[in-house]
Amino acid sequence: MDTKQKQIEKNLPIDKQVEVLKEILMKNEKLKQVLITLSHSKLKNYYVAAGCINQTVFNYYHDYPLDYGIEDFDIVYFDNDISYEKEDSIIQYIKTLLQDLDISLDIKNEARVHLWYEEKYGNSIKPYTNLEDAISCWGTSVTCIGVRLEENQLIVCAPYGFYDLFSMTIRPIKKQFTEEPYQLKTAKWKKKWPLLTIMPWNDLESK
Repeated sequence: MDTKQKQIEKNLPIDKQVEVLKEILMKNEKLKQVLITLSHSKLKNYYVAAGCINQTVFNYYHDYPLDYGIEDFDIVYFDNDISYEKEDSIIQYIKTLLQDLDISLDIKNEARVHLWYEEKYGNSIKPYTNLEDAISCWGTSVTCIGVRLEENQLIVCAPYGFYDLFSMTIRPIKKQFTEEPYQLKTAKWKKKWPLLTIMPWNDLESK
């Protein structure tokens, strides 16, 4: 990808950046099918999010196959029914919808993350107030992004904007993240996508 073109894209008006993002994401055939399939489902308050989004962009700018390095597809939604049984029923529903795509899925009701977060990560968190609140806490500026299709329009949640995404800059978001997992994640990413710029943990612009 031409460096000058990347420079242009990260400085476009927001609506134009959304257009560029949609164009890139829809080139990833599996991601395209996920977005289209879910847009016709019964799900409403949801996003396809995190790694499968930012890593498709990384791959595009590295001239890699667009599904390179994507370990799973994160699908998040928000339902005030926080029972395990309800979440499991949604997980099975989504898996059935996407069963022909041969992809790994990570499906979560963000309204119930606080119930298991401490056991998994060692510290407790308050319940998220909504889906966008949850996405704003996901460790790096380029991870905090979710998208979905509505009537072929790309709906985007990007609380920290697109500049870091289009410039392939990894910046820590410290709301719930700590330094050690940030260092591990960014080291892993840098090996896969060497053009990434990794900002230090004590970066003054970090949230």
